[in-house]
Amino acid sequence: MHVEPLVWLISLGLVGALLFVDVAVVGRRPHVPTTSECLRYLAFYVGLALAFGVVVWAVWGGQYAGEFYAGWITEYSLSVDNLFVFLLIMSRFAVPRQYQQSALLVGIILALVFRGIFIAAGAAVIAAFSWVFYLFGAFLVWTAWKVGREGDTDGEDEFHPPLLLRLVQKWFPSTTEYHGVRLTVVENGRRLVTPMLIVLVALGATDLLFAFDSIPAIFGLTAQPYLVLMANLFALMGLRQLYFLLGGLLTRLVYLNIGLAVLLGFIGVKLVLHALHENEVPFINGGEPVTGAPDISILVSLAAIVVILTVTTVASLARSRRDERAASAGIEG
Repeated sequence: MHVEPLVWLISLGLVGALLFVDVAVVGRRPHVPTTSECLRYLAFYVGLALAFGVVVWAVWGGQYAGEFYAGWITEYSLSVDNLFVFLLIMSRFAVPRQYQQSALLVGIILALVFRGIFIAAGAAVIAAFSWVFYLFGAFLVWTAWKVGREGDTDGEDEFHPPLLLRLVQKWFPSTTEYHGVRLTVVENGRRLVTPMLIVLVALGATDLLFAFDSIPAIFGLTAQPYLVLMANLFALMGLRQLYFLLGGLLTRLVYLNIGLAVLLGFIGVKLVLHALHENEVPFINGGEPVTGAPDISILVSLAAIVVILTVTTVASLARSRRDERAASAGIEG
Protein backbone atom coordinates (compact mmCIF):
# COMPACT_ATOMS: atom_id res chain seq x y z
CA MET A 1 0.00 0.00 0.00
CA HIS A 2 1.62 3.22 -1.17
CA VAL A 3 0.41 6.48 0.38
CA GLU A 4 1.63 9.74 -1.12
CA PRO A 5 3.06 12.37 1.26
CA LEU A 6 0.30 14.74 0.16
CA VAL A 7 -2.34 12.25 1.36
CA TRP A 8 -0.59 12.08 4.75
CA LEU A 9 -0.59 15.88 4.99
CA ILE A 10 -4.24 16.23 3.98
CA SER A 11 -5.35 13.50 6.40
CA LEU A 12 -3.43 14.93 9.35
CA GLY A 13 -4.49 18.46 8.41
CA LEU A 14 -8.18 17.55 8.45
CA VAL A 15 -7.87 15.77 11.80
CA GLY A 16 -5.91 18.71 13.21
CA ALA A 17 -8.62 21.10 12.04
CA LEU A 18 -11.31 19.01 13.76
CA LEU A 19 -9.34 18.96 16.98
CA PHE A 20 -8.70 22.70 16.80
CA VAL A 21 -12.42 23.43 16.45
CA ASP A 22 -13.20 21.03 19.29
CA VAL A 23 -10.59 22.63 21.56
CA ALA A 24 -11.73 26.15 20.70
CA VAL A 25 -15.39 25.38 21.40
CA VAL A 26 -14.80 23.42 24.61
CA GLY A 27 -12.10 25.72 25.93
CA ARG A 28 -14.39 28.72 25.55
CA ARG A 29 -17.43 27.14 27.16
CA PRO A 30 -16.92 24.21 29.57
CA HIS A 31 -20.31 22.54 29.99
CA VAL A 32 -22.16 19.26 30.35
CA PRO A 33 -23.15 18.20 26.80
CA THR A 34 -26.78 17.29 26.20
CA THR A 35 -27.81 13.90 24.87
CA SER A 36 -28.73 15.35 21.47
CA GLU A 37 -25.35 17.11 21.24
CA CYS A 38 -23.52 13.88 22.06
CA LEU A 39 -25.53 11.93 19.50
CA ARG A 40 -24.86 14.49 16.76
CA TYR A 41 -21.10 14.54 17.32
CA LEU A 42 -20.88 10.78 17.74
CA ALA A 43 -22.85 10.12 14.54
CA PHE A 44 -20.62 12.60 12.72
CA TYR A 45 -17.37 10.94 13.85
CA VAL A 46 -18.60 7.39 13.23
CA GLY A 47 -19.86 8.46 9.82
CA LEU A 48 -16.43 9.90 9.02
CA ALA A 49 -14.75 6.61 9.94
CA LEU A 50 -17.17 4.58 7.82
CA ALA A 51 -16.73 6.98 4.89
CA PHE A 52 -12.95 6.81 5.23
CA GLY A 53 -13.12 3.02 5.00
CA VAL A 54 -15.12 3.36 1.76
CA VAL A 55 -12.45 5.70 0.38
CA VAL A 56 -9.74 3.18 1.29
CA TRP A 57 -11.76 0.49 -0.47
CA ALA A 58 -12.10 2.61 -3.63
CA VAL A 59 -8.44 3.68 -3.75
CA TRP A 60 -6.47 0.73 -2.35
CA GLY A 61 -8.90 -2.19 -2.39
CA GLY A 62 -11.12 -4.23 -0.07
CA GLN A 63 -8.23 -5.93 1.74
CA TYR A 64 -6.94 -2.65 3.15
CA ALA A 65 -10.46 -1.40 3.86
CA GLY A 66 -11.07 -4.55 5.93
CA GLU A 67 -7.80 -3.98 7.77
CA PHE A 68 -8.86 -0.41 8.57
CA TYR A 69 -12.30 -1.43 9.84
CA ALA A 70 -10.85 -4.26 11.95
CA GLY A 71 -8.25 -1.92 13.43
CA TRP A 72 -10.77 0.85 14.05
CA ILE A 73 -13.24 -1.43 15.83
CA THR A 74 -10.46 -2.96 17.94
CA GLU A 75 -9.03 0.40 18.93
CA TYR A 76 -12.52 1.71 19.67
CA SER A 77 -13.21 -1.19 22.01
CA LEU A 78 -9.90 -0.65 23.80
CA SER A 79 -10.69 3.06 24.02
CA VAL A 80 -14.00 2.23 25.73
CA ASP A 81 -11.95 0.39 28.36
CA ASN A 82 -9.86 3.55 28.59
CA LEU A 83 -13.07 5.51 29.18
CA PHE A 84 -13.93 3.21 32.07
CA VAL A 85 -10.63 4.12 33.74
CA PHE A 86 -11.32 7.80 32.99
CA LEU A 87 -14.63 7.36 34.81
CA LEU A 88 -12.81 5.97 37.85
CA ILE A 89 -10.38 8.91 37.79
CA MET A 90 -13.18 11.48 37.57
CA SER A 91 -14.95 9.81 40.47
CA ARG A 92 -11.76 9.44 42.53
CA PHE A 93 -10.94 13.16 42.27
CA ALA A 94 -14.58 14.35 42.36
CA VAL A 95 -14.23 16.40 39.17
CA PRO A 96 -17.27 18.72 38.79
CA ARG A 97 -19.34 17.49 35.88
CA GLN A 98 -19.14 20.79 33.98
CA TYR A 99 -15.32 20.50 33.91
CA GLN A 100 -15.15 16.82 32.98
CA GLN A 101 -15.52 17.59 29.28
CA SER A 102 -12.41 19.80 29.27
CA ALA A 103 -10.42 17.18 31.19
CA LEU A 104 -11.54 14.44 28.79
CA LEU A 105 -10.52 16.52 25.78
CA VAL A 106 -7.02 16.98 27.14
CA GLY A 107 -6.85 13.27 27.93
CA ILE A 108 -7.83 12.38 24.36
CA ILE A 109 -5.25 14.78 22.89
CA LEU A 110 -2.57 13.20 25.09
CA ALA A 111 -3.70 9.78 23.86
CA LEU A 112 -3.28 10.98 20.26
CA VAL A 113 0.25 12.19 20.98
CA PHE A 114 1.34 9.01 22.77
CA ARG A 115 -0.18 6.72 20.15
CA GLY A 116 1.45 8.72 17.36
CA ILE A 117 4.84 8.23 19.00
CA PHE A 118 4.27 4.49 19.50
CA ILE A 119 2.99 4.06 15.93
CA ALA A 120 6.11 5.69 14.48
CA ALA A 121 8.36 3.59 16.71
CA GLY A 122 6.44 0.39 15.98
CA ALA A 123 6.53 0.92 12.22
CA ALA A 124 10.29 1.54 12.30
CA VAL A 125 10.95 -1.58 14.38
CA ILE A 126 8.74 -3.77 12.16
CA ALA A 127 10.46 -2.51 9.02
CA ALA A 128 13.87 -3.39 10.47
CA PHE A 129 13.10 -6.63 12.33
CA SER A 130 10.38 -9.02 11.16
CA TRP A 131 10.83 -11.18 14.27
CA VAL A 132 9.36 -8.38 16.38
CA PHE A 133 5.93 -9.89 15.59
CA TYR A 134 6.86 -12.75 17.94
CA LEU A 135 7.41 -10.20 20.71
CA PHE A 136 4.19 -8.33 19.92
CA GLY A 137 2.24 -11.58 19.87
CA ALA A 138 3.71 -12.82 23.14
CA PHE A 139 3.09 -9.42 24.74
CA LEU A 140 -0.57 -9.43 23.69
CA VAL A 141 -1.11 -12.99 24.95
CA TRP A 142 0.46 -12.02 28.28
CA THR A 143 -1.68 -8.85 28.39
CA ALA A 144 -4.78 -10.93 27.63
CA TRP A 145 -3.95 -13.28 30.51
CA LYS A 146 -3.39 -10.33 32.84
CA VAL A 147 -6.63 -8.59 31.82
CA GLY A 148 -8.58 -11.86 32.00
CA ARG A 149 -7.37 -12.47 35.57
CA GLU A 150 -9.05 -9.23 36.61
CA GLY A 151 -12.39 -10.90 35.86
CA ASP A 152 -15.58 -8.96 35.39
CA THR A 153 -15.91 -5.28 36.33
CA ASP A 154 -18.75 -5.57 38.79
CA GLY A 155 -18.41 -2.18 40.46
CA GLU A 156 -15.61 -3.10 42.85
CA ASP A 157 -12.94 -1.44 40.70
CA GLU A 158 -10.65 1.06 42.34
CA PHE A 159 -8.33 3.56 40.75
CA HIS A 160 -4.70 2.76 41.54
CA PRO A 161 -2.62 5.93 41.07
CA PRO A 162 0.37 5.43 38.74
CA LEU A 163 3.87 6.34 39.91
CA LEU A 164 3.95 9.68 38.06
CA LEU A 165 0.75 10.81 39.74
CA ARG A 166 2.00 9.78 43.19
CA LEU A 167 5.18 11.80 42.64
CA VAL A 168 3.22 14.90 41.59
CA GLN A 169 0.99 14.63 44.64
CA LYS A 170 4.03 14.20 46.87
CA TRP A 171 6.27 16.95 45.48
CA PHE A 172 3.81 19.71 44.55
CA PRO A 173 1.53 21.38 47.10
CA SER A 174 -2.03 21.59 45.84
CA THR A 175 -5.35 23.16 46.67
CA THR A 176 -8.33 21.11 47.80
CA GLU A 177 -10.83 22.96 45.60
CA TYR A 178 -11.22 23.30 41.84
CA HIS A 179 -10.72 26.73 40.30
CA GLY A 180 -12.52 26.22 37.02
CA VAL A 181 -10.19 24.63 34.48
CA ARG A 182 -7.12 26.44 35.84
CA LEU A 183 -4.10 24.25 36.57
CA THR A 184 -2.39 26.48 39.14
CA VAL A 185 -3.43 29.30 41.46
CA VAL A 186 -1.67 31.68 43.83
CA GLU A 187 -2.81 31.54 47.46
CA ASN A 188 -1.11 33.48 50.24
CA GLY A 189 1.80 34.24 47.95
CA ARG A 190 2.39 30.58 47.05
CA ARG A 191 1.90 28.95 43.67
CA LEU A 192 -0.24 25.83 44.13
CA VAL A 193 -1.42 23.23 41.65
CA THR A 194 -5.14 22.57 41.44
CA PRO A 195 -6.85 19.17 41.46
CA MET A 196 -7.44 19.67 37.71
CA LEU A 197 -3.69 19.41 37.04
CA ILE A 198 -3.52 16.21 39.09
CA VAL A 199 -6.46 14.80 37.11
CA LEU A 200 -4.71 15.61 33.82
CA VAL A 201 -1.53 13.88 35.03
CA ALA A 202 -3.60 10.81 35.93
CA LEU A 203 -5.27 10.82 32.50
CA GLY A 204 -1.91 11.23 30.75
CA ALA A 205 -0.31 8.37 32.65
CA THR A 206 -3.31 6.17 31.86
CA ASP A 207 -3.10 7.12 28.17
CA LEU A 208 0.55 6.12 28.10
CA LEU A 209 -0.22 2.66 29.50
CA PHE A 210 -3.12 2.10 27.11
CA ALA A 211 -1.04 3.21 24.10
CA PHE A 212 1.59 0.65 25.07
CA ASP A 213 -1.10 -2.07 24.96
CA SER A 214 -3.15 -0.96 21.96
CA ILE A 215 -0.46 -0.33 19.34
CA PRO A 216 0.78 -3.96 19.18
CA ALA A 217 -2.87 -5.02 18.90
CA ILE A 218 -3.57 -3.02 15.77
CA PHE A 219 -0.23 -3.95 14.18
CA GLY A 220 -1.53 -7.50 14.46
CA LEU A 221 -4.34 -6.53 12.07
CA THR A 222 -2.50 -4.30 9.62
CA ALA A 223 1.15 -3.47 9.03
CA GLN A 224 0.33 -0.24 7.18
CA PRO A 225 1.35 2.77 9.32
CA TYR A 226 -1.19 5.01 7.55
CA LEU A 227 -4.08 2.69 8.41
CA VAL A 228 -2.78 2.22 11.96
CA LEU A 229 -2.66 5.98 12.51
CA MET A 230 -6.05 6.72 10.96
CA ALA A 231 -7.74 3.86 12.84
CA ASN A 232 -6.42 5.28 16.10
CA LEU A 233 -7.45 8.82 15.22
CA PHE A 234 -10.99 7.80 14.32
CA ALA A 235 -11.23 5.57 17.40
CA LEU A 236 -10.40 8.49 19.68
CA MET A 237 -12.79 10.92 17.97
CA GLY A 238 -16.12 11.13 19.72
CA LEU A 239 -14.92 9.41 22.90
CA ARG A 240 -15.67 12.55 24.89
CA GLN A 241 -19.28 12.52 23.72
CA LEU A 242 -19.48 8.76 24.21
CA TYR A 243 -18.38 9.21 27.83
CA PHE A 244 -21.35 11.46 28.61
CA LEU A 245 -23.76 9.55 26.39
CA LEU A 246 -23.13 6.19 28.01
CA GLY A 247 -22.82 7.55 31.54
CA GLY A 248 -23.69 4.76 33.94
CA LEU A 249 -23.81 2.24 31.09
CA LEU A 250 -20.01 2.00 31.23
CA THR A 251 -20.28 0.49 34.69
CA ARG A 252 -22.77 -2.09 33.36
CA LEU A 253 -20.22 -3.59 30.96
CA VAL A 254 -19.27 -6.10 33.64
CA TYR A 255 -17.63 -8.54 31.23
CA LEU A 256 -15.57 -5.92 29.41
CA ASN A 257 -12.27 -7.19 30.80
CA ILE A 258 -13.06 -10.76 29.78
CA GLY A 259 -14.10 -9.69 26.28
CA LEU A 260 -10.97 -7.61 25.81
CA ALA A 261 -8.84 -10.48 27.09
CA VAL A 262 -10.30 -12.81 24.45
CA LEU A 263 -9.85 -10.12 21.79
CA LEU A 264 -6.22 -9.42 22.68
CA GLY A 265 -5.47 -13.13 22.95
CA PHE A 266 -6.93 -13.74 19.48
CA ILE A 267 -4.84 -10.95 17.93
CA GLY A 268 -1.75 -12.17 19.80
CA VAL A 269 -2.15 -15.67 18.33
CA LYS A 270 -2.73 -14.12 14.89
CA LEU A 271 0.53 -12.17 15.25
CA VAL A 272 2.51 -15.27 16.18
CA LEU A 273 1.07 -17.16 13.20
CA HIS A 274 1.97 -14.25 10.93
CA ALA A 275 5.51 -14.26 12.35
CA LEU A 276 5.79 -17.97 11.56
CA HIS A 277 4.87 -17.28 7.93
CA GLU A 278 7.70 -14.72 7.69
CA ASN A 279 10.06 -16.51 10.05
CA GLU A 280 13.73 -15.53 9.97
CA VAL A 281 14.65 -16.69 13.48
CA PRO A 282 17.46 -19.29 13.16
CA PHE A 283 16.27 -21.63 15.91
CA ILE A 284 12.72 -21.86 14.49
CA ASN A 285 12.45 -24.19 11.46
CA GLY A 286 16.06 -23.47 10.60
CA GLY A 287 15.33 -19.82 9.89
CA GLU A 288 12.84 -20.71 7.13
CA PRO A 289 9.16 -19.66 6.95
CA VAL A 290 6.75 -22.17 8.48
CA THR A 291 4.40 -22.69 5.54
CA GLY A 292 2.15 -25.12 7.41
CA ALA A 293 1.05 -22.51 9.98
CA PRO A 294 -2.61 -21.46 9.63
CA ASP A 295 -3.24 -18.06 8.06
CA ILE A 296 -6.08 -16.00 9.57
CA SER A 297 -7.52 -13.72 6.89
CA ILE A 298 -8.64 -10.17 7.60
CA LEU A 299 -12.29 -11.14 6.99
CA VAL A 300 -12.07 -13.86 9.62
CA SER A 301 -10.36 -11.41 11.98
CA LEU A 302 -13.04 -8.77 11.42
CA ALA A 303 -15.83 -11.29 11.98
CA ALA A 304 -14.16 -12.60 15.15
CA ILE A 305 -13.74 -9.06 16.53
CA VAL A 306 -17.40 -8.20 15.91
CA VAL A 307 -18.62 -11.48 17.47
CA ILE A 308 -16.39 -11.14 20.55
CA LEU A 309 -17.49 -7.56 21.24
CA THR A 310 -21.16 -8.29 20.55
CA VAL A 311 -21.23 -11.29 22.88
CA THR A 312 -19.38 -9.28 25.54
CA THR A 313 -21.87 -6.40 25.37
CA VAL A 314 -25.00 -8.59 25.30
CA ALA A 315 -23.77 -10.81 28.13
CA SER A 316 -22.78 -7.78 30.22
CA LEU A 317 -26.16 -6.07 29.84
CA ALA A 318 -28.00 -9.34 30.55
CA ARG A 319 -25.92 -9.85 33.71
CA SER A 320 -26.60 -6.27 34.82
CA ARG A 321 -30.35 -6.63 34.32
CA ARG A 322 -30.34 -9.94 36.20
CA ASP A 323 -28.45 -8.37 39.12
CA GLU A 324 -30.83 -5.40 39.17
CA ARG A 325 -33.86 -7.69 39.28
CA ALA A 326 -32.29 -9.75 42.06
CA ALA A 327 -31.49 -6.61 44.06
CA SER A 328 -35.01 -5.31 43.55
CA ALA A 329 -36.51 -8.63 44.63
CA GLY A 330 -34.30 -8.60 47.71
CA ILE A 331 -35.44 -5.12 48.67
CA GLU A 332 -39.11 -6.05 48.20
CA GLY A 333 -38.57 -9.23 50.20
